[in-house]
Amino acid sequence: MQLTNPQQVRALRYAVGVTIATALAFGIAWPLSFLFPVLSAVFLALPLPKLTLKQGMRNMRDTLFAFGVGYIFTMFILPHTVIYIPLLALALFHTYYHLNRGGSFWLVLMLLINLLLMPMLAGVHEGLAIGVVSGLVGSSWLTIGLLWLAHYIVPDAPGGPAMPQKVQVAPGYQPGYSAPAAEFALKSTIVALPIAIVFIANNWTSQIQVMVFAAIFTLSPNLDKGKEAGMNSIKSTLIGGGVAFFVYWALVAVPEYHFLVLLVFLASLGFGSAINSARPIAKYLPSAMVAMIILVNSSLDEGTNFTDIFIKRILFISLAAIYVVTVLRVLDAFWPKKLKEVVSQ
Repeated sequence: MQLTNPQQVRALRYAVGVTIATALAFGIAWPLSFLFPVLSAVFLALPLPKLTLKQGMRNMRDTLFAFGVGYIFTMFILPHTVIYIPLLALALFHTYYHLNRGGSFWLVLMLLINLLLMPMLAGVHEGLAIGVVSGLVGSSWLTIGLLWLAHYIVPDAPGGPAMPQKVQVAPGYQPGYSAPAAEFALKSTIVALPIAIVFIANNWTSQIQVMVFAAIFTLSPNLDKGKEAGMNSIKSTLIGGGVAFFVYWALVAVPEYHFLVLLVFLASLGFGSAINSARPIAKYLPSAMVAMIILVNSSLDEGTNFTDIFIKRILFISLAAIYVVTVLRVLDAFWPKKLKEVVSQ
């Protein structure tokens, strides 16, 4: 029997896709394997049509390009601090600028992860950085394949996917110089660069989530949006943490791989149904599912404490949000008025 309700189709596809990704990631456990279900949950939550072959191949190419950029910065430029800092600033600026001109979100996400994550891991061990980020490339490519597989297993209803009215289709990449895009990119770079330098210089790999969240919050360098993104992330983590709490203790009672897969399917089916509903809580749930996956993955290591991990995650997100909002507030106060007028026109 084929489903005809678009919301039900997307919910079931979300559950099937996230469950397959989780089963493979936890079953094989390659480096950074948890990113496979995380990326799958992020993109399956979007009410978008099936990727074309051209789009999928382009995303694979962009992943390799981002890996190459991160590798060059880490292996050849990082040892030379005098040129590394200005070149990192330039790379971050062009990454944010590309996004603000309507560029590929996938490419921007891959560039940020590789530019910020690989140098920190290289500070611990050079081989670790290459191996781990190679795992990132594998997880990214598997995510693209999973998107195709999920659409094959749970195809759209006859007539094609129904796009919700509140979802706006991106206008696409806009070539040429854009003053507003340049200003937004400059603000994002000013916010992200100091925290990136501090974390990379001190090899704070255990606190990497603060830098990653700060980079995500600065994708939209608007003070109100930055504050909203921070609050939404905290709310999403609380929701995801609540679900992860029950999943964790259920696994403590029944520590079986098949039971984990079943729990993930039931949780993702519930999340998928709510995400594709018109409920106010729906906007928090894609990130909540990601938080649940990360918390469950982190808590399965031997000797870990779920409560400690959960509290630290809330603390890290709060610190990232406070940092971004504070710096953006200072920038808005001292930003040249002429630039504000140009951007507002």
